[in-house]
Amino acid sequence: MSTRKPSYTNPRPCKHLSAYKLKHGLSGYKSLQKCLKTTPNGRTSVENPGTKISRCSSCNGYQGRLYFCLICSSISCSGHTLLHTQSEIGHDLAVDIERAELYCCACSDQVYDPDFDKTVMSKHMLDLSYSTNRNSADSIGERLCERKRLGSGVELADLNKSGQLALMRDHRAKSCYPLGLRGLNNLGNTCFMNSVLQALLHAPPMRNYFLSDRHNRRTCRKRSANRLCLPCELDGIFSAVYSGGGDRTPYSPAQFLYSWWQHSENLASYEQQDAHEFFISVLDGIHERESKARNQTRDSGDCQCITHRVFSGQLRSDVTCMTCGFTSTTYDPCLDISLDLDTNHCSNKPVKRNDNSSTSTLLGCLDLFTKPEKLGTDQKLFCQNCQEPRDSSKQLSIRKLPLVLCLHIKRFEHSLVRKMMRKIDSYMHFPFSLDMTPYLSSSIVRNRFGNRIFAFEGDDSDNSTEFEIFAVITHSGTLDSGHYLTYLRIKEQWYKCDNAWISEVDERVVRASQCYMMFYVHKTLYYKAKEDLSCLPVSTRKEAFHRVAGCC
Repeated sequence: MSTRKPSYTNPRPCKHLSAYKLKHGLSGYKSLQKCLKTTPNGRTSVENPGTKISRCSSCNGYQGRLYFCLICSSISCSGHTLLHTQSEIGHDLAVDIERAELYCCACSDQVYDPDFDKTVMSKHMLDLSYSTNRNSADSIGERLCERKRLGSGVELADLNKSGQLALMRDHRAKSCYPLGLRGLNNLGNTCFMNSVLQALLHAPPMRNYFLSDRHNRRTCRKRSANRLCLPCELDGIFSAVYSGGGDRTPYSPAQFLYSWWQHSENLASYEQQDAHEFFISVLDGIHERESKARNQTRDSGDCQCITHRVFSGQLRSDVTCMTCGFTSTTYDPCLDISLDLDTNHCSNKPVKRNDNSSTSTLLGCLDLFTKPEKLGTDQKLFCQNCQEPRDSSKQLSIRKLPLVLCLHIKRFEHSLVRKMMRKIDSYMHFPFSLDMTPYLSSSIVRNRFGNRIFAFEGDDSDNSTEFEIFAVITHSGTLDSGHYLTYLRIKEQWYKCDNAWISEVDERVVRASQCYMMFYVHKTLYYKAKEDLSCLPVSTRKEAFHRVAGCC
Protein backbone atom coordinates (compact mmCIF):
# COMPACT_ATOMS: atom_id res chain seq x y z
CA MET A 1 0.00 0.00 0.00
CA SER A 2 1.31 3.42 -0.86
CA THR A 3 2.02 5.76 2.04
CA ARG A 4 2.58 8.78 -0.19
CA LYS A 5 0.54 11.87 0.70
CA PRO A 6 0.34 13.93 -2.45
CA SER A 7 -0.89 17.48 -2.46
CA TYR A 8 -4.42 17.85 -3.75
CA THR A 9 -5.95 20.50 -5.97
CA ASN A 10 -9.49 20.70 -7.24
CA PRO A 11 -9.77 20.60 -11.07
CA ARG A 12 -10.11 24.11 -12.45
CA PRO A 13 -13.61 25.16 -13.59
CA CYS A 14 -14.42 26.36 -17.09
CA LYS A 15 -13.84 30.13 -17.39
CA HIS A 16 -16.02 30.35 -20.52
CA LEU A 17 -19.06 28.98 -18.67
CA SER A 18 -18.42 31.49 -15.88
CA ALA A 19 -18.26 34.38 -18.36
CA TYR A 20 -21.42 33.20 -20.15
CA LYS A 21 -23.50 33.01 -16.95
CA LEU A 22 -22.16 36.36 -15.75
CA LYS A 23 -23.34 38.04 -18.96
CA HIS A 24 -26.49 36.09 -19.85
CA GLY A 25 -27.56 34.46 -16.61
CA LEU A 26 -30.05 31.64 -17.16
CA SER A 27 -31.89 33.25 -20.06
CA GLY A 28 -30.23 30.99 -22.64
CA TYR A 29 -31.17 27.88 -20.68
CA LYS A 30 -34.79 28.97 -20.45
CA SER A 31 -34.98 29.77 -24.16
CA LEU A 32 -33.55 26.33 -24.95
CA GLN A 33 -36.20 24.59 -22.86
CA LYS A 34 -38.86 24.83 -25.57
CA CYS A 35 -36.55 22.93 -27.94
CA LEU A 36 -36.00 20.03 -25.56
CA LYS A 37 -37.79 16.79 -26.32
CA THR A 38 -38.05 13.74 -24.05
CA THR A 39 -38.59 10.29 -25.54
CA PRO A 40 -40.85 7.70 -23.82
CA ASN A 41 -37.79 5.87 -22.45
CA GLY A 42 -36.62 9.06 -20.74
CA ARG A 43 -33.82 10.30 -23.04
CA THR A 44 -33.73 14.06 -23.57
CA SER A 45 -32.46 15.67 -26.77
CA VAL A 46 -32.62 19.02 -28.58
CA GLU A 47 -35.11 19.34 -31.42
CA ASN A 48 -34.63 22.12 -33.96
CA PRO A 49 -38.13 23.45 -34.74
CA GLY A 50 -37.00 24.78 -38.14
CA THR A 51 -36.01 21.43 -39.64
CA LYS A 52 -36.53 17.70 -39.20
CA ILE A 53 -32.85 16.86 -39.72
CA SER A 54 -30.26 19.08 -38.03
CA ARG A 55 -27.25 19.94 -40.17
CA CYS A 56 -23.96 21.75 -39.61
CA SER A 57 -24.17 25.37 -40.79
CA SER A 58 -20.58 25.16 -42.09
CA CYS A 59 -20.43 21.85 -43.98
CA ASN A 60 -24.13 20.87 -44.13
CA GLY A 61 -23.24 17.52 -42.54
CA TYR A 62 -25.72 15.71 -40.34
CA GLN A 63 -23.75 12.69 -39.07
CA GLY A 64 -21.79 12.47 -35.84
CA ARG A 65 -22.06 14.92 -32.96
CA LEU A 66 -23.92 18.18 -33.61
CA TYR A 67 -23.94 21.18 -31.26
CA PHE A 68 -26.56 23.92 -30.79
CA CYS A 69 -25.07 27.36 -30.00
CA LEU A 70 -26.71 29.00 -26.97
CA ILE A 71 -26.10 32.50 -28.37
CA CYS A 72 -27.12 32.38 -32.04
CA SER A 73 -28.84 28.95 -32.26
CA SER A 74 -26.61 27.90 -35.16
CA ILE A 75 -25.59 24.25 -35.44
CA SER A 76 -22.01 23.02 -35.80
CA CYS A 77 -20.51 19.58 -36.14
CA SER A 78 -17.64 18.47 -33.92
CA GLY A 79 -15.17 19.54 -36.61
CA HIS A 80 -16.50 23.11 -36.81
CA THR A 81 -17.38 24.04 -33.20
CA LEU A 82 -13.95 25.61 -32.63
CA LEU A 83 -14.19 27.49 -35.95
CA HIS A 84 -17.58 28.87 -34.90
CA THR A 85 -16.37 30.22 -31.56
CA GLN A 86 -13.28 31.73 -33.21
CA SER A 87 -15.34 33.54 -35.83
CA GLU A 88 -18.11 34.60 -33.43
CA ILE A 89 -16.61 36.14 -30.31
CA GLY A 90 -18.35 35.02 -27.13
CA HIS A 91 -20.17 32.10 -28.75
CA ASP A 92 -18.41 29.56 -26.52
CA LEU A 93 -21.25 27.53 -25.03
CA ALA A 94 -23.31 24.98 -26.98
CA VAL A 95 -25.51 21.97 -26.29
CA ASP A 96 -25.02 18.45 -27.64
CA ILE A 97 -28.21 17.93 -29.70
CA GLU A 98 -28.40 14.18 -29.22
CA ARG A 99 -27.67 14.07 -25.49
CA ALA A 100 -28.75 17.53 -24.27
CA GLU A 101 -25.36 18.01 -22.60
CA LEU A 102 -23.56 21.31 -22.09
CA TYR A 103 -20.40 21.71 -24.20
CA CYS A 104 -17.67 24.36 -24.29
CA CYS A 105 -16.56 24.94 -27.89
CA ALA A 106 -13.46 26.88 -26.81
CA CYS A 107 -12.26 24.08 -24.53
CA SER A 108 -13.56 21.31 -26.83
CA ASP A 109 -14.88 19.61 -23.72
CA GLN A 110 -18.09 18.88 -21.85
CA VAL A 111 -18.81 21.08 -18.84
CA TYR A 112 -21.15 20.65 -15.92
CA ASP A 113 -23.62 23.15 -14.50
CA PRO A 114 -26.39 22.16 -12.02
CA ASP A 115 -28.56 25.04 -13.30
CA PHE A 116 -28.50 23.53 -16.78
CA ASP A 117 -29.48 20.12 -15.37
CA LYS A 118 -32.37 21.75 -13.51
CA THR A 119 -33.60 23.20 -16.79
CA VAL A 120 -33.39 19.83 -18.55
CA MET A 121 -35.03 17.93 -15.70
CA SER A 122 -37.89 20.41 -15.22
CA LYS A 123 -38.74 20.04 -18.92
CA HIS A 124 -38.37 16.29 -18.49
CA MET A 125 -40.86 16.23 -15.62
CA LEU A 126 -43.36 18.28 -17.60
CA ASP A 127 -43.17 15.77 -20.45
CA LEU A 128 -43.53 12.90 -17.98
CA SER A 129 -46.58 14.49 -16.41
CA TYR A 130 -48.20 15.01 -19.81
CA SER A 131 -47.39 11.46 -20.86
CA THR A 132 -48.81 10.05 -17.62
CA ASN A 133 -52.09 11.97 -17.86
CA ARG A 134 -52.47 10.85 -21.45
CA ASN A 135 -51.43 7.23 -21.31
CA SER A 136 -51.53 6.36 -17.57
CA ALA A 137 -48.31 4.44 -18.05
CA ASP A 138 -45.31 3.89 -15.78
CA SER A 139 -42.33 6.02 -16.58
CA ILE A 140 -38.98 6.77 -15.11
CA GLY A 141 -36.61 9.63 -15.72
CA GLU A 142 -33.39 9.53 -17.67
CA ARG A 143 -30.23 9.21 -15.66
CA LEU A 144 -28.20 12.34 -15.07
CA CYS A 145 -26.02 13.19 -18.03
CA GLU A 146 -22.32 12.35 -17.74
CA ARG A 147 -20.11 15.41 -17.52
CA LYS A 148 -16.40 15.96 -17.47
CA ARG A 149 -15.92 19.20 -15.57
CA LEU A 150 -17.58 21.45 -13.03
CA GLY A 151 -18.88 24.82 -14.01
CA SER A 152 -17.37 27.90 -12.40
CA GLY A 153 -18.24 28.51 -8.78
CA VAL A 154 -20.22 25.26 -8.46
CA GLU A 155 -19.49 22.74 -5.73
CA LEU A 156 -20.33 19.09 -6.21
CA ALA A 157 -22.17 19.14 -2.91
CA ASP A 158 -24.73 21.47 -4.49
CA LEU A 159 -26.07 18.43 -6.33
CA ASN A 160 -27.66 17.33 -3.06
CA LYS A 161 -30.07 20.19 -3.61
CA SER A 162 -30.48 20.01 -7.36
CA GLY A 163 -30.57 16.20 -7.26
CA GLN A 164 -33.86 16.00 -5.40
CA LEU A 165 -35.66 14.69 -8.43
CA ALA A 166 -39.26 13.54 -8.31
CA LEU A 167 -40.03 10.18 -9.92
CA MET A 168 -43.36 8.80 -11.04
CA ARG A 169 -45.51 7.11 -8.42
CA ASP A 170 -45.36 3.30 -8.55
CA HIS A 171 -48.62 2.21 -10.19
CA ARG A 172 -48.07 -1.35 -9.05
CA ALA A 173 -49.01 -0.18 -5.56
CA LYS A 174 -46.11 -1.72 -3.71
CA SER A 175 -46.30 -1.14 0.01
CA CYS A 176 -42.53 -1.10 0.60
CA TYR A 177 -39.12 -1.26 -1.02
CA PRO A 178 -35.80 -2.52 0.35
CA LEU A 179 -33.93 -0.32 2.77
CA GLY A 180 -30.67 0.91 1.28
CA LEU A 181 -31.90 1.06 -2.30
CA ARG A 182 -31.04 4.62 -3.31
CA GLY A 183 -29.75 6.22 -6.49
CA LEU A 184 -26.37 7.98 -6.70
CA ASN A 185 -26.04 11.16 -8.72
CA ASN A 186 -23.57 11.26 -11.57
CA LEU A 187 -20.95 13.89 -10.78
CA GLY A 188 -19.38 13.93 -14.24
CA ASN A 189 -18.46 10.60 -15.84
CA THR A 190 -18.61 8.90 -12.43
CA CYS A 191 -20.77 5.91 -13.36
CA PHE A 192 -17.68 3.75 -12.67
CA MET A 193 -17.71 5.00 -9.06
CA ASN A 194 -21.46 4.72 -8.55
CA SER A 195 -21.55 1.15 -9.84
CA VAL A 196 -18.85 0.00 -7.41
CA LEU A 197 -20.36 1.94 -4.50
CA GLN A 198 -23.70 0.20 -5.01
CA ALA A 199 -21.96 -3.18 -4.75
CA LEU A 200 -20.08 -2.14 -1.60
CA LEU A 201 -23.22 -0.69 -0.01
CA HIS A 202 -25.01 -4.02 -0.38
CA ALA A 203 -22.18 -6.34 0.63
CA PRO A 204 -23.58 -7.74 3.92
CA PRO A 205 -20.27 -7.74 5.89
CA MET A 206 -19.46 -4.17 4.79
CA ARG A 207 -22.96 -2.99 5.63
CA ASN A 208 -22.86 -4.61 9.07
CA TYR A 209 -19.45 -3.09 9.82
CA PHE A 210 -20.33 0.51 9.01
CA LEU A 211 -23.88 0.46 10.36
CA SER A 212 -22.67 -0.96 13.68
CA ASP A 213 -20.49 2.16 14.12
CA ARG A 214 -17.19 0.31 13.82
CA HIS A 215 -15.82 3.36 12.00
CA ASN A 216 -17.41 6.53 13.33
CA ARG A 217 -16.66 9.58 11.20
CA ARG A 218 -17.59 11.90 14.11
CA THR A 219 -14.84 10.56 16.34
CA CYS A 220 -12.26 9.58 13.71
CA ARG A 221 -8.87 11.17 14.33
CA LYS A 222 -7.62 10.63 10.80
CA ARG A 223 -9.59 13.55 9.39
CA SER A 224 -8.02 16.98 9.08
CA ALA A 225 -8.83 20.30 7.51
CA ASN A 226 -6.82 19.46 4.37
CA ARG A 227 -7.07 15.69 4.33
CA LEU A 228 -10.26 13.63 4.15
CA CYS A 229 -10.63 10.09 5.45
CA LEU A 230 -11.91 7.59 2.86
CA PRO A 231 -13.58 5.23 5.42
CA CYS A 232 -15.25 8.26 7.03
CA GLU A 233 -16.77 9.33 3.73
CA LEU A 234 -17.92 5.77 3.02
CA ASP A 235 -19.46 5.69 6.49
CA GLY A 236 -21.33 8.86 5.58
CA ILE A 237 -22.76 7.21 2.46
CA PHE A 238 -23.88 4.16 4.45
CA SER A 239 -25.61 6.44 6.96
CA ALA A 240 -27.36 8.41 4.22
CA VAL A 241 -28.43 5.36 2.23
CA TYR A 242 -29.63 3.28 5.19
CA SER A 243 -31.15 6.19 7.09
CA GLY A 244 -34.57 5.50 8.51
CA GLY A 245 -35.67 9.06 7.74
CA GLY A 246 -37.22 8.01 4.45
CA ASP A 247 -35.20 10.32 2.17
CA ARG A 248 -34.95 8.33 -1.07
CA THR A 249 -33.85 11.18 -3.34
CA PRO A 250 -30.61 10.46 -5.23
CA TYR A 251 -27.54 10.99 -3.08
CA SER A 252 -24.42 12.83 -4.28
CA PRO A 253 -21.20 11.13 -3.07
CA ALA A 254 -19.16 14.32 -3.63
CA GLN A 255 -17.11 14.16 -0.42
CA PHE A 256 -16.25 10.53 -1.15
CA LEU A 257 -15.06 11.51 -4.64
CA TYR A 258 -12.87 14.26 -3.17
CA SER A 259 -11.42 11.82 -0.64
CA TRP A 260 -10.67 9.23 -3.33
CA TRP A 261 -8.97 11.89 -5.44
CA GLN A 262 -6.70 12.67 -2.49
CA HIS A 263 -5.77 9.00 -2.22
CA SER A 264 -5.33 8.56 -6.00
CA GLU A 265 -4.07 11.92 -7.23
CA ASN A 266 -3.13 10.51 -10.65
CA LEU A 267 -6.82 9.72 -11.28
CA ALA A 268 -8.20 13.06 -10.03
CA SER A 269 -10.19 14.15 -13.08
CA TYR A 270 -13.67 13.95 -14.54
CA GLU A 271 -12.56 11.40 -17.11
CA GLN A 272 -14.16 7.96 -17.18
CA GLN A 273 -12.15 5.42 -15.15
CA ASP A 274 -12.10 1.63 -15.06
CA ALA A 275 -14.51 0.27 -12.43
CA HIS A 276 -12.20 -2.59 -11.48
CA GLU A 277 -9.22 -0.28 -11.04
CA PHE A 278 -11.40 2.01 -8.91
CA PHE A 279 -12.56 -0.93 -6.78
CA ILE A 280 -8.98 -1.99 -5.98
CA SER A 281 -7.99 1.64 -5.35
CA VAL A 282 -10.83 2.13 -2.85
CA LEU A 283 -9.98 -1.07 -0.95
CA ASP A 284 -6.36 0.07 -0.93
CA GLY A 285 -7.36 3.44 0.54
CA ILE A 286 -9.56 1.91 3.24
CA HIS A 287 -6.81 -0.51 4.24
CA GLU A 288 -4.21 2.26 4.34
CA ARG A 289 -6.34 4.36 6.70
CA GLU A 290 -7.52 1.59 9.00
CA SER A 291 -4.25 -0.31 9.27
CA LYS A 292 -2.24 2.70 10.42
CA ALA A 293 -3.92 2.61 13.81
CA ARG A 294 -2.91 -1.06 14.13
CA ASN A 295 0.61 -0.57 12.70
CA GLN A 296 -0.06 -3.21 10.04
CA THR A 297 1.05 -3.50 6.44
CA ARG A 298 -0.65 -4.93 3.39
CA ASP A 299 1.49 -8.06 3.50
CA SER A 300 0.53 -9.05 7.03
CA GLY A 301 -1.59 -12.15 6.75
CA ASP A 302 -3.68 -11.35 9.80
CA CYS A 303 -4.69 -7.81 8.82
CA GLN A 304 -7.95 -6.99 10.60
CA CYS A 305 -9.00 -4.00 8.50
CA ILE A 306 -12.47 -4.30 7.02
CA THR A 307 -11.02 -4.60 3.50
CA HIS A 308 -9.10 -7.79 4.26
CA ARG A 309 -11.71 -9.24 6.60
CA VAL A 310 -14.31 -9.08 3.83
CA PHE A 311 -12.48 -9.45 0.50
CA SER A 312 -9.12 -11.04 1.29
CA GLY A 313 -8.45 -14.56 0.02
CA GLN A 314 -5.33 -16.51 -0.80
CA LEU A 315 -4.13 -18.12 -4.02
CA ARG A 316 -1.79 -21.10 -4.27
CA SER A 317 0.66 -21.39 -7.16
CA ASP A 318 2.32 -24.75 -7.90
CA VAL A 319 5.24 -24.75 -10.35
CA THR A 320 6.24 -28.30 -11.34
CA CYS A 321 9.49 -29.26 -13.04
CA MET A 322 8.67 -31.29 -16.17
CA THR A 323 11.96 -33.20 -15.88
CA CYS A 324 12.00 -34.49 -12.28
CA GLY A 325 8.50 -33.63 -11.07
CA PHE A 326 9.67 -31.39 -8.20
CA THR A 327 6.96 -28.89 -7.20
CA SER A 328 7.58 -25.43 -5.75
CA THR A 329 4.60 -23.87 -3.97
CA THR A 330 3.97 -20.19 -3.19
CA TYR A 331 1.00 -18.38 -1.65
CA ASP A 332 -0.23 -14.92 -2.58
CA PRO A 333 -3.02 -12.78 -1.06
CA CYS A 334 -5.79 -11.52 -3.34
CA LEU A 335 -8.71 -9.14 -3.03
CA ASP A 336 -10.38 -10.39 -6.19
CA ILE A 337 -9.84 -12.95 -8.94
CA SER A 338 -9.42 -11.83 -12.55
CA LEU A 339 -10.63 -14.37 -15.10
CA ASP A 340 -10.00 -14.69 -18.83
CA LEU A 341 -13.04 -15.32 -20.99
CA ASP A 342 -13.14 -18.80 -22.49
CA THR A 343 -12.55 -17.69 -26.08
CA ASN A 344 -13.33 -21.18 -27.39
CA HIS A 345 -16.95 -20.74 -26.27
CA CYS A 346 -17.59 -17.05 -26.86
CA SER A 347 -20.84 -15.72 -28.29
CA ASN A 348 -22.06 -12.23 -29.10
CA LYS A 349 -25.68 -13.25 -28.45
CA PRO A 350 -27.45 -12.65 -25.11
CA VAL A 351 -27.55 -15.64 -22.76
CA LYS A 352 -30.78 -17.49 -22.09
CA ARG A 353 -31.41 -19.20 -18.79
CA ASN A 354 -31.20 -22.83 -19.93
CA ASP A 355 -29.00 -22.27 -22.95
CA ASN A 356 -26.60 -25.22 -23.34
CA SER A 357 -24.99 -23.94 -26.52
CA SER A 358 -21.35 -22.95 -26.91
CA THR A 359 -21.70 -19.81 -24.78
CA SER A 360 -18.81 -19.00 -22.45
CA THR A 361 -19.63 -19.80 -18.80
CA LEU A 362 -18.26 -18.62 -15.48
CA LEU A 363 -17.50 -22.22 -14.51
CA GLY A 364 -15.54 -22.60 -17.75
CA CYS A 365 -13.56 -19.46 -16.89
CA LEU A 366 -12.80 -20.85 -13.41
CA ASP A 367 -11.74 -24.16 -14.98
CA LEU A 368 -9.43 -22.21 -17.28
CA PHE A 369 -8.04 -20.26 -14.30
CA THR A 370 -7.14 -23.46 -12.38
CA LYS A 371 -5.99 -25.44 -15.43
CA PRO A 372 -2.27 -26.42 -15.56
CA GLU A 373 -0.39 -24.15 -17.94
CA LYS A 374 2.87 -25.11 -19.63
CA LEU A 375 5.32 -22.25 -19.41
CA GLY A 376 7.14 -21.25 -22.58
CA THR A 377 10.77 -22.05 -23.31
CA ASP A 378 11.62 -18.40 -22.59
CA GLN A 379 10.12 -18.82 -19.10
CA LYS A 380 12.29 -21.65 -17.80
CA LEU A 381 12.47 -21.59 -14.00
CA PHE A 382 15.28 -22.76 -11.78
CA CYS A 383 14.49 -26.21 -10.34
CA GLN A 384 15.77 -26.65 -6.77
CA ASN A 385 16.05 -30.40 -7.30
CA CYS A 386 17.79 -30.36 -10.71
CA GLN A 387 19.79 -27.24 -9.79
CA GLU A 388 19.31 -25.74 -13.24
CA PRO A 389 16.60 -24.01 -15.33
CA ARG A 390 13.97 -26.45 -16.57
CA ASP A 391 10.75 -26.48 -18.56
CA SER A 392 7.88 -26.38 -16.10
CA SER A 393 4.13 -26.10 -15.72
CA LYS A 394 2.16 -23.79 -13.45
CA GLN A 395 -1.23 -24.35 -11.81
CA LEU A 396 -3.25 -21.88 -9.75
CA SER A 397 -5.82 -22.78 -7.11
CA ILE A 398 -7.65 -21.07 -4.27
CA ARG A 399 -6.30 -21.87 -0.84
CA LYS A 400 -8.56 -19.54 1.14
CA LEU A 401 -11.95 -18.12 0.16
CA PRO A 402 -13.04 -14.65 1.30
CA LEU A 403 -16.41 -13.74 2.80
CA VAL A 404 -17.23 -11.77 -0.35
CA LEU A 405 -15.85 -13.19 -3.58
CA CYS A 406 -15.25 -10.63 -6.33
CA LEU A 407 -14.77 -12.11 -9.81
CA HIS A 408 -13.45 -9.75 -12.49
CA ILE A 409 -13.90 -10.66 -16.16
CA LYS A 410 -11.07 -9.44 -18.39
CA ARG A 411 -13.02 -7.69 -21.14
CA PHE A 412 -10.26 -5.24 -22.10
CA GLU A 413 -7.16 -6.64 -23.76
CA HIS A 414 -4.24 -5.45 -25.85
CA SER A 415 -4.41 -6.55 -29.48
CA LEU A 416 -0.98 -7.60 -30.73
CA VAL A 417 -2.19 -7.30 -34.33
CA ARG A 418 -3.67 -3.80 -34.17
CA LYS A 419 -1.31 -2.60 -31.42
CA MET A 420 -4.20 -1.16 -29.43
CA MET A 421 -6.62 -1.93 -26.61
CA ARG A 422 -9.93 -3.55 -27.50
CA LYS A 423 -13.03 -4.70 -25.68
CA ILE A 424 -14.38 -8.26 -25.78
CA ASP A 425 -18.17 -7.97 -26.16
CA SER A 426 -18.90 -11.68 -25.76
CA TYR A 427 -21.67 -12.74 -23.41
CA MET A 428 -21.10 -15.15 -20.55
CA HIS A 429 -23.44 -17.35 -18.55
CA PHE A 430 -23.00 -17.14 -14.79
CA PRO A 431 -24.90 -18.95 -12.00
CA PHE A 432 -26.65 -17.17 -9.15
CA SER A 433 -25.55 -19.95 -6.77
CA LEU A 434 -21.88 -20.92 -6.95
CA ASP A 435 -20.03 -23.83 -5.34
CA MET A 436 -16.28 -23.14 -5.24
CA THR A 437 -15.25 -26.61 -3.98
CA PRO A 438 -13.73 -27.77 -7.33
CA TYR A 439 -11.39 -24.77 -7.39
CA LEU A 440 -9.96 -25.07 -3.88
CA SER A 441 -6.33 -26.07 -3.49
CA SER A 442 -7.42 -29.17 -1.54
CA SER A 443 -9.55 -30.34 -4.48
CA ILE A 444 -6.99 -29.42 -7.15
CA VAL A 445 -4.09 -31.19 -5.41
CA ARG A 446 -6.12 -34.30 -4.58
CA ASN A 447 -7.25 -34.50 -8.18
CA ARG A 448 -3.64 -34.17 -9.33
CA PHE A 449 -2.74 -37.23 -7.29
CA GLY A 450 -5.71 -39.36 -8.36
CA ASN A 451 -8.14 -38.20 -5.64
CA ARG A 452 -6.13 -39.94 -2.93
CA ILE A 453 -7.32 -39.15 0.57
CA PHE A 454 -4.55 -37.56 2.60
CA ALA A 455 -4.14 -34.75 5.06
CA PHE A 456 -3.84 -31.41 3.32
CA GLU A 457 -2.32 -28.32 4.87
CA GLY A 458 -4.78 -25.46 4.94
CA ASP A 459 -7.74 -27.68 4.01
CA ASP A 460 -10.85 -25.51 3.61
CA SER A 461 -13.27 -28.42 3.48
CA ASP A 462 -14.78 -27.41 6.81
CA ASN A 463 -15.42 -23.84 5.64
CA SER A 464 -18.34 -22.71 3.53
CA THR A 465 -17.73 -23.02 -0.19
CA GLU A 466 -21.26 -22.14 -1.34
CA PHE A 467 -21.88 -18.58 -2.48
CA GLU A 468 -24.86 -16.51 -3.64
CA ILE A 469 -24.60 -13.63 -6.06
CA PHE A 470 -25.80 -10.23 -4.83
CA ALA A 471 -24.32 -7.70 -7.29
CA VAL A 472 -23.28 -7.59 -10.95
CA ILE A 473 -21.47 -4.65 -12.54
CA THR A 474 -21.85 -4.47 -16.30
CA HIS A 475 -20.13 -2.45 -19.00
CA SER A 476 -21.87 -1.46 -22.21
CA GLY A 477 -20.53 0.45 -25.17
CA THR A 478 -16.98 0.80 -26.40
CA LEU A 479 -13.66 1.14 -24.63
CA ASP A 480 -13.62 4.92 -25.10
CA SER A 481 -17.29 5.73 -24.53
CA GLY A 482 -18.79 3.04 -22.33
CA HIS A 483 -21.18 3.06 -19.40
CA TYR A 484 -21.23 1.14 -16.11
CA LEU A 485 -24.29 0.15 -14.12
CA THR A 486 -25.04 -2.31 -11.33
CA TYR A 487 -27.69 -4.99 -10.88
CA LEU A 488 -28.49 -5.74 -7.22
CA ARG A 489 -30.17 -8.88 -5.96
CA ILE A 490 -32.21 -8.10 -2.84
CA LYS A 491 -34.64 -10.66 -1.42
CA GLU A 492 -34.54 -12.65 -4.70
CA GLN A 493 -35.58 -9.55 -6.68
CA TRP A 494 -33.19 -7.83 -9.10
CA TYR A 495 -32.86 -4.04 -9.28
CA LYS A 496 -31.04 -2.00 -11.90
CA CYS A 497 -28.96 0.87 -10.48
CA ASP A 498 -28.12 3.30 -13.26
CA ASN A 499 -26.61 6.29 -11.45
CA ALA A 500 -29.56 8.22 -9.94
CA TRP A 501 -32.18 5.89 -11.34
CA ILE A 502 -33.37 2.64 -9.80
CA SER A 503 -35.73 0.22 -11.53
CA GLU A 504 -36.93 -3.31 -10.92
CA VAL A 505 -35.87 -5.81 -13.60
CA ASP A 506 -36.40 -9.46 -14.41
CA GLU A 507 -33.51 -11.89 -13.93
CA ARG A 508 -33.46 -12.47 -17.70
CA VAL A 509 -32.22 -8.89 -18.12
CA VAL A 510 -29.35 -9.61 -15.74
CA ARG A 511 -28.42 -12.86 -17.46
CA ALA A 512 -28.37 -11.10 -20.85
CA SER A 513 -25.99 -8.37 -19.65
CA GLN A 514 -22.28 -8.12 -20.37
CA CYS A 515 -21.00 -8.81 -16.85
CA TYR A 516 -17.71 -7.17 -15.90
CA MET A 517 -17.54 -7.73 -12.13
CA MET A 518 -19.58 -10.18 -10.07
CA PHE A 519 -19.91 -10.19 -6.31
CA TYR A 520 -20.76 -13.39 -4.42
CA VAL A 521 -21.21 -13.71 -0.65
CA HIS A 522 -21.22 -16.80 1.59
CA LYS A 523 -24.62 -18.44 1.32
CA THR A 524 -25.27 -18.22 5.06
CA LEU A 525 -24.54 -14.49 5.06
CA TYR A 526 -26.77 -13.92 2.03
CA TYR A 527 -29.83 -15.51 3.61
CA LYS A 528 -29.14 -13.88 6.97
CA ALA A 529 -28.98 -10.53 5.20
CA LYS A 530 -32.43 -11.23 3.72
CA GLU A 531 -33.83 -11.65 7.23
CA ASP A 532 -32.11 -8.53 8.56
CA LEU A 533 -33.33 -6.14 5.83
CA SER A 534 -36.32 -4.07 6.86
CA CYS A 535 -38.61 -2.05 4.60
CA LEU A 536 -39.67 1.55 4.45
CA PRO A 537 -43.33 2.37 3.69
CA VAL A 538 -44.11 4.24 0.51
CA SER A 539 -46.47 7.18 0.80
CA THR A 540 -50.05 6.35 -0.14
CA ARG A 541 -50.96 9.88 -1.17
CA LYS A 542 -52.45 10.25 -4.65
CA GLU A 543 -50.35 13.11 -6.02
CA ALA A 544 -48.72 12.56 -9.41
CA PHE A 545 -45.18 12.71 -8.10
CA HIS A 546 -43.39 11.59 -4.97
CA ARG A 547 -40.02 12.65 -3.59
CA VAL A 548 -38.93 9.06 -3.94
CA ALA A 549 -36.11 7.88 -6.15
CA GLY A 550 -35.62 4.20 -6.63
CA CYS A 551 -39.11 3.11 -5.61
CA CYS A 552 -39.99 0.31 -7.96
